[in-house]
Parts: sequence; C-alpha cells; structure tokens
Amino acid sequence: MKDSEMRDRAKSLSIRIIRECKNIDARNGGSVLINQIIRSATSIGANIHEANYAASKADFINKLQIALKECYETEYWIDLLEEIGGFSSDCKKELLQESGIIRRMLVKSIHTAKTNS
Repeated sequence: MKDSEMRDRAKSLSIRIIRECKNIDARNGGSVLINQIIRSATSIGANIHEANYAASKADFINKLQIALKECYETEYWIDLLEEIGGFSSDCKKELLQESGIIRRMLVKSIHTAKTNS
C-alpha cells in the first residue's frame, strides 16, 4: 500500500465530510457536531501528513496512532449525525466505508512500522 493512497483517501474523506456538513442545519446543536466531525476528519489527514516528517520512528508511529484515534472519533460523529438526521443512511454507509478503509490502512502501517523497528 502506498502512503500517498492513504493521504489521498484521508483528504477526500475530509472534503466529502466538509461538503456534507454544509447541508446540515446548524441550529439545535448541529453546529457543535459539525465542528467536531470536521475537526476529527481533517485531523486524520493532517496527522498522516505530519508522520511523513517525523523526527523518529517512534514519532512516526505516534502520528499514525493519533490519526487512527481521529478516524475512530470521526466514525462516532458520522453515526451520531445520521441518528439526528444530519446525514442520510446512504451517506453514513459511504462515509463509514471510506473511513474503515483508511482505518485498516493505518492499522497495517502502524503494525508494519512497529515490526520493522
């Protein structure tokens, strides 16, 4: 797997989430959820990008682990936004599918980095 594919997927997921959030009513607490999901989704790609400039192998692994945590958090917000009517069930399915792919890529990359230490 190429690191660039993981970065590209993370960036695409962030863009998709930002675009989907433009359609959510920000009233009645929606703005809090929108801010949370955009923060966590964009953090996935930011941490993957930062990992490429890590000062050490441990720093590299740490950045990928942070990206993984942000991926799990993003999945939580996706689920919550679907439950309150912010995302359609089809949108939720597509977003979770993509975040799942990124999550598995991160897990594999972390495992590979740890075993090659």
